[in-house]
Amino acid sequence: MGTARGGRQPAMMDVARLAGVSHQTVSRVVNDTGHVAEETRSRVLAAIEQLGYRRNSVARALVTCRSSIVGIITTASAHYGPASLLVSLETAAREAGFFTGVTALSDYSAVSLAGAIDHFLGLAAEAVVVVAPMAGLAEAVGAMSAPVPVVAISAVQCASPRLRFVRADQVGGARLAVRYLAERGHHDIVHISGPGDWYEAKAREAGWRAEMEARRLAQREPLESSWECAGGYEAGRRLAAQGLPDAVFAANDAIALGLLRALDEAGARVPDDVSVVGFDDEPAAAFYGPGLTTVRQDFEELGRCAVRAVCGAIAGEAAPGAVVVPTRLVERGSVADRRG
Repeated sequence: MGTARGGRQPAMMDVARLAGVSHQTVSRVVNDTGHVAEETRSRVLAAIEQLGYRRNSVARALVTCRSSIVGIITTASAHYGPASLLVSLETAAREAGFFTGVTALSDYSAVSLAGAIDHFLGLAAEAVVVVAPMAGLAEAVGAMSAPVPVVAISAVQCASPRLRFVRADQVGGARLAVRYLAERGHHDIVHISGPGDWYEAKAREAGWRAEMEARRLAQREPLESSWECAGGYEAGRRLAAQGLPDAVFAANDAIALGLLRALDEAGARVPDDVSVVGFDDEPAAAFYGPGLTTVRQDFEELGRCAVRAVCGAIAGEAAPGAVVVPTRLVERGSVADRRG
């Protein structure tokens, strides 16, 4: 990496001097704004490479009065869904020209949320994205008032005109799973739900109930589980003791994996004796024994939609209704065809 005179880091004026252009021309090349002749652009890029110039984001913020910072508030969770969403948000924000900061909450109260918002306001963040899967956090988001735009990614939409909401179609995805099973001759379809204080779990259970009712199928009471494999395993053992159903719709893939272990220990074959459908389509789902039929959430699109909502809010555009990202069924080998 090159240095400017006196051993300091190279500045825009050093690039301009080496390329034989004005600093305004260098700015247009660096920020990709305005017209610059191709030969001139090549000289500027060569000078940038030679000097090892890096744009000073702090100086740029002082000039433009924009920090280009977006704060992300999420849960202190290593579960596949929240972790995948965080990566997608950071990627989409970076592609849109934003820097991101992340605060992970272990306490989902209004006080903790307000503290996280204040933290990002201290960094001059232009907007905040809140990943709010928990009941307490989603309610706190709905009740809050912030001086910067706030986008919430949550399965529930609070009645707040100040917020923009993005969510995956959890209810529709659950209905897809039940419909797929019912259309293949399954009638006794049990649901193993996620934790009751997660809105995603409630929405998936609501979708299961809605499709079962629409098809006039009898419903057993759902078995509640944690999001982990161990929870699915324990629920599977309880289910085996109660009497095995035709099929099980598990609230996520980790629950389904634990269930597969419990069914195997009970001597039940999947899908010959019991069919299983999961939710999320985590990367390992294709390698379960058998490969897991599941509902895929498009975390990449969720991230892009959230960042588009941020851009719209910063630009002063009117807030649309909640943006709902479709889910889709991924067919593998864990569902039998019982028709006929």
